[in-house]
Amino acid sequence: MQSVKIERTNGNIPRSLAGEDHISGLLFYSSKLPSGFGETDRIKAISNIETAEKLGITSDADADWDIRVLHYQLRSIFNRNPAISLYVGIYKPTSGTPTFSEIKTMQNFTGGKIRQIGVWDGATALDPANLITLQAIRTTLEAQDKPLSIGYAPKIAAVSGLPTNLAGANKNGVSVIIGQDGAGTAADLYKDAKNTAKSSVTAIGEWLGIVSAAAVHESIAWVEKFPTGIALPAFGDGTLLRDLDTAVIESLDAARYIFFVEYSGLAGAYFNDSHTMDDATSDYAYIESVRTMDKACRNVRTYVLPKLGRPMKVDASTGKLEAYVVEDLQLTAGKALEDMEKAGELSGYVVEIDPDQNILSTSCVEMVIKQVGVGVMRKLNIKIGYTTSV
Repeated sequence: MQSVKIERTNGNIPRSLAGEDHISGLLFYSSKLPSGFGETDRIKAISNIETAEKLGITSDADADWDIRVLHYQLRSIFNRNPAISLYVGIYKPTSGTPTFSEIKTMQNFTGGKIRQIGVWDGATALDPANLITLQAIRTTLEAQDKPLSIGYAPKIAAVSGLPTNLAGANKNGVSVIIGQDGAGTAADLYKDAKNTAKSSVTAIGEWLGIVSAAAVHESIAWVEKFPTGIALPAFGDGTLLRDLDTAVIESLDAARYIFFVEYSGLAGAYFNDSHTMDDATSDYAYIESVRTMDKACRNVRTYVLPKLGRPMKVDASTGKLEAYVVEDLQLTAGKALEDMEKAGELSGYVVEIDPDQNILSTSCVEMVIKQVGVGVMRKLNIKIGYTTSV
């Protein structure tokens, strides 16, 4: 009998998202290199798990433990955000205190496009000095107009013994992820690790996938929108969430660590919050606040940069900037913020320029931008009771 047979194949065409908020990096420390990487070729753009496997990043039982962990992290990333634009850098762990200089290497490799980067260093214990180093790198890149948010996944030896005083002022670019899946592949990997180097697996892939999928103003702890793929919430030392006392869990949250929680009556696991390691009262205490400001700064710079070197007419009788010159600059800077407001990433903004500035003597124009962010409902207080009528 005549027939036409059509076989559908997977062309592994990467999905795409508008803008660049989803451009991400994963810095993975390992003494082993997959077959597709080399000593002088340590950074690769990877769009899906099939590409990763072609580069030698597999889940085979015979593969090196580090590479199996990397495969797990990448699968988690692509499950949470199939449209992510991801750069993976694999570097040897440093002896002694790590410098994390590879973050700058990866950011420069991409021309400053990375918006958030996950750092997996499962063999290095959490150390206050490492957070300071990571923040210094963030600060350096910010000064170079290439800011990014850093998610750090160190080795967790004992979750109950983690310091609760690491958070503090000027650590707005770093978040510490201590959560891990207590079941499935992660649990198997951690069991193997306990028999050898006792490294933490950690769910840095879940963090990076969801952060890159979220709009800049959205919290990764948004229950309705960002359920994780974690089957059984646990920590980097293998301790299950359900085995910890509530007071300990609350102290870890107050210490601004990121991990996974469950809610009674609701299936699944979710991030406890979107903490950075900044002070709790800071404007940049949460990832979404940092990402929104980073985007605003990047966008404003993109719009106003072409204006550098332009003539600036002043009123001959007063020496003040001409009104049309001030208005042009305000409109130019405001265009970037207008786009963000339309996208729901800002609640409002204003651009102010004092026309009394003496540009003839300074060649400098001072501009003040004030923006109103978008709030996040972290608590909901409800009063309920009986009444005789309604």
